[in-house]
Amino acid sequence: MKINNLIEQIKKKISKNVKCRKILIEDKTFLHKKHKNFNSRKFHLKITIESPELTTKKKIDANRYIFTILDQELKNYVHSIQLFIN
Repeated sequence: MKINNLIEQIKKKISKNVKCRKILIEDKTFLHKKHKNFNSRKFHLKITIESPELTTKKKIDANRYIFTILDQELKNYVHSIQLFIN
């Protein structure tokens, strides 16, 4: 999957399941190219979500909820996520 398609897919899935003011997804794969376990078919993403709904939850619960929503993407296309919830 191409990165732009993946970003759009992730935005749609999060928006469908969470009331968000803003979702910002950045491709940080370039920072990890020299890592031993680097896989060019999996991406490193930084996701920032502005959501009053998620900020009412404990941080671990909000993170788990997002990871549940993105289960298929995590299994198939994402190596790691930096997740920030505001």
